[in-house]
Amino acid sequence: VFILGVSVTRAVRRYSELFYCSSSKLKMTLQNGSDTSVRSCSSTADENHSLRWDLTPEEIRHQTQRLIRRMKQAYDSVGSVDIGNVCFENTLQVIGDAKAEYAASRHVLDFPQYVSPCKEVRLASTEADKRLSDFDVEVSMRADVFQRLIALQEKQSGDLLPESERFLGRLLKLGKRSGLHLSKDIQEEIKSISKQISELSIDFNQNLNEENTVLLFSQEDLVGLAESYVNGLEKAEDGRYKVTLAYPHYFPLMKRCHVAETRRKMEMAFHSRCKDVNTAILEQLIELRARLAKLLGFSSHAHYVLEMTVAKNPENVARFLDELYKRLRPVGEQERHYLLSLKRADCERRGLAFDGQLHAWDMPYYMNQVEQVKFAVDKDKLLEYFPLEVVTEGLLNIYQDLLGLRFQRVQDAHVWHDSVKLYSVLDSVTGEEMGQFYLDLHPREGKYGHAACFGLQPGCLGPDGKRRMPVAALVANFTKPTSSWPSLLQHHEVETFFHEFGHVMHELCSQTRYAEFSGTQVETDFVEVPSQMLENWVWEKEPLRRMSRHYKDGSPIPDGLLDKLIASRVANTGLMNLRQIVLSKADQTLHTKDRADTAAEFAKHSEDILGIPATPGTNMTASFSHLAGGYDGQYYSYLWSEVYSMDIFFSRFKKEGILNPKVGREYRRVVLEAGGSVDGMDMLKMFLGREPCQDAFFQCKGLAQTITEQNSQ
Repeated sequence: VFILGVSVTRAVRRYSELFYCSSSKLKMTLQNGSDTSVRSCSSTADENHSLRWDLTPEEIRHQTQRLIRRMKQAYDSVGSVDIGNVCFENTLQVIGDAKAEYAASRHVLDFPQYVSPCKEVRLASTEADKRLSDFDVEVSMRADVFQRLIALQEKQSGDLLPESERFLGRLLKLGKRSGLHLSKDIQEEIKSISKQISELSIDFNQNLNEENTVLLFSQEDLVGLAESYVNGLEKAEDGRYKVTLAYPHYFPLMKRCHVAETRRKMEMAFHSRCKDVNTAILEQLIELRARLAKLLGFSSHAHYVLEMTVAKNPENVARFLDELYKRLRPVGEQERHYLLSLKRADCERRGLAFDGQLHAWDMPYYMNQVEQVKFAVDKDKLLEYFPLEVVTEGLLNIYQDLLGLRFQRVQDAHVWHDSVKLYSVLDSVTGEEMGQFYLDLHPREGKYGHAACFGLQPGCLGPDGKRRMPVAALVANFTKPTSSWPSLLQHHEVETFFHEFGHVMHELCSQTRYAEFSGTQVETDFVEVPSQMLENWVWEKEPLRRMSRHYKDGSPIPDGLLDKLIASRVANTGLMNLRQIVLSKADQTLHTKDRADTAAEFAKHSEDILGIPATPGTNMTASFSHLAGGYDGQYYSYLWSEVYSMDIFFSRFKKEGILNPKVGREYRRVVLEAGGSVDGMDMLKMFLGREPCQDAFFQCKGLAQTITEQNSQ
């Protein structure tokens, strides 16, 4: 299996979105040469943000109950206001304050399910998430609160500040999307279905987090893998090597192992993760989502979720994907035939039978060979120049310089695991502290298995009128260092790191009044724009030099190797993007039906679009966490967002300087600080000075010869 870019999951519970503000999921000396570390006042909790990570299972249960009581009191107060006395202070302000408190308090309770080293804590956190999700549904169905908001709109429309007006309008729209304008019987059915959807989504992802399959292989089974990879594996009692399905094990093996049978076993296991239990959950989710959409007056779940996006409806998404497919298909066909020729030559060289087919377990291996044969990229050599500590230092310095920030390591910080690091973020001009972020970068049992940014506390005004600083966590699964090897990153992992940190900056730089609009709370098909745009930096020489150094002697990457790496960006672009279309089409198909055979739907699209059959007995969608993590009916967003992200990069940064602090600070001010308080398209037009266009997008996909000159007049 091969993937494009990175995996990012946002926890979006749209069925309870009316009142729940959701969020998605080394001491160092920085380049000025001074030690920028600061000390936390306490090793047990961060007093500034009050985010505790040492809660026991019993404390999690108790605080969950207490939080529900406090929030119920807040909404009861709104619901009991006399309609004739409705005003901003006793309705919208109360809800805004409650949402700000709720978001931070909730994440202390539901985030540990993804990262806690203690299974009992993870289970308690999962149960808390379910209880709070049920409460979210109850609150979202408060007709009494909805009626007070309608009265406020009628009474004070036009008198509110722009962000408050937007907040009120959003709450009213979401109220209708929760069915508050429908009969009581239908509302009760909506409530029941919404609770089931929330609980099933939590179970789906928790099953993946707890997945711990291990395969055993001999030395001969692992031929072709780097010495550092093999040395980092644990051994079983019989001397064979233990290989897990975690990313640092799976992807290097699939790309480098010469033994096809080893790759087949790994691919089979990887796409059979939680197959039985999660297939049943996903197919139940599809039926429930379809039923809910029909109750709310939509023809399908896809129509329901897309109403709140830039794309607006499945028809526009289908046109976008079909147009892209037409342009990509010839490129993909050429690439597939070339991979087949590589396999034929490889089989002849190794004395193996050539079956004339490309299988799922062949794709990453021969795509990796394309980079070696056509672009002569020595992945083993390249790996040596990306030690995690060096990459982290360079990445932080680039973001600081570009966005006008300063990061300080918090020593003796209260964290959930010894390997986690905490940083404060300050404005480089004023010195004002803007927020904090955690880095949790290595895999461990029970931990979230992908790479993601989790918003932990929204940046907004609190009940006391003071700004509450945002807090976020970057969770990843980069290879752990050993006694003989440092943690070395593949280039695609550097890209992942840079992308996810872009989400962190979106969370930390936003300056909104309401938690509802803080950070990444934007349209789903816009949320990836800032991070995808920033991925371009890992394909440019100067940023790459700042993020790399040989792990032994500190020498820079040779220019020749750097040139080959940058040139390889177009390698396999047809197949990689066709793969994204497969996932997007499968997602759209599943969510325009009332019920579906998920394995069959994915297999059909893989065969029809990519020309690669799904391995019999597997079901990729059972581990497709996006479908239970807020991207259901919206996975196309990754490709859609690239249209805008590439336009931003080539029109402004590539033209005016990729490390130009003036452009970077304008980007921070116009795009990042606004959060979701402004429509994504309006932010784009403001930053670009015009309507966005697709030229840069197709150029980067190898589908256009030149980029149209922007604003040449």
